[in-house]
Amino acid sequence: MSAAKVKAPRGTFDVLAEQAAARATLESRARALLEGAGYERIETPVFESTELFSRGVGQSTDIVRKEMFTFEDAGGRSLTLRPEGTAPVCRAFVEHGMHKRRLPVKLWYLSSFFRHERAQAGRYREFWQVGAEALGSEDPAVDAESIVLASRLLAEMGVRDVRLRLSSLGSPESRSRYREMLAEHLRANDEQISEDVRSRIDLNPLRAFDSDHPGTREVMKSAPRLLDHLDSDDAEHFEHVRAMLDAAGLPYEIDSTLVRGLDYYTRTVFEFTSDALGAQSGVGGGGRYDGLIEQLGGPRTPGMGWAAGVERILLAGDPQPAAAPVVELFIALQEKGIESSRAAFALLTEARAAGVPALMDLGGRSLKGQLGHAGDLGARWVAIVSGGQSVLRDMQEGGQEPIATDAVIHAVLRGAHAL
Repeated sequence: MSAAKVKAPRGTFDVLAEQAAARATLESRARALLEGAGYERIETPVFESTELFSRGVGQSTDIVRKEMFTFEDAGGRSLTLRPEGTAPVCRAFVEHGMHKRRLPVKLWYLSSFFRHERAQAGRYREFWQVGAEALGSEDPAVDAESIVLASRLLAEMGVRDVRLRLSSLGSPESRSRYREMLAEHLRANDEQISEDVRSRIDLNPLRAFDSDHPGTREVMKSAPRLLDHLDSDDAEHFEHVRAMLDAAGLPYEIDSTLVRGLDYYTRTVFEFTSDALGAQSGVGGGGRYDGLIEQLGGPRTPGMGWAAGVERILLAGDPQPAAAPVVELFIALQEKGIESSRAAFALLTEARAAGVPALMDLGGRSLKGQLGHAGDLGARWVAIVSGGQSVLRDMQEGGQEPIATDAVIHAVLRGAHAL
């Protein structure tokens, strides 16, 4: 009796060749776009100290309370598979003394992340995000640039039916005053709201805006809005961001219920959604986090960043055509045998060393099968090897000529004009 098949864990997935090509296109376009705007690539460890996320992301968030993959190592230290990218980038900024560089320091990443969520289309327990962080400037232009860059990437990947929601969470001081007003509203409607929202009234009442509970949603319709209670500096900052987005011709919707799912956000927050994704419509978003680096033990350093889900971009985007790999030379064997195989493999090695994309038959096919394989690959040339002698065939024009095996690469490089 055969053994049961071993399958990938629930909420994970394999990236096969056709998906890998689309991901490579996304990575290439993200690199060109972000590095062209002065962002440098950074990659942080897959696991970090659990304290980084409990302090940085926030104890009241669903991520910390319910979704992190946390384990204890052999030394008794609590470690967590990274659930998001901003806190690790900020930890690296502090640890490597990046505040001494010319500010803002602009960094981008394309990494895997992990959350114990209910697996469904567009939501996985291991997922990938492309993200960008700008650290060290309070200028509203940093906010606008971040939003426009995220929008450009989604557009270049053909993401359909995109909407941009925009808001401001103000400074910690103005938000603290607002939280008391909101908490009072929730307590006054205690019997209508969900138990989850009720338990977080003191920790983070703003999360009530994200609730799907019918009673809570009804209560939140009449809740005070933070946008109506910003202090003058926060309101002016938000006005500047909006003015620059208007100048860039980027449409947006002001959404006073937008709070995002992380506690570190201040001032500007935004989210891109795609109606093509259905219920899981969020495709990317971010905001400003001016107190996070100080909270992680670094100097006071404002920050602004965003992340977009790779899987969601590909689900909501138009299929991106991938260029077929170029095979300049296919090496076929006239007959089997050690001498022919040795000569063919030497030719393969010589071709690749010379920068010629080359393949040889590794499947034991007949000569007819090898030539069919070369045709399927779109090979420009086929060298049919028989020891020290070969036949070089032009697969585009149809001509061929006998040639010494050690002269094949030279003939391919000069275009085999004699054929």
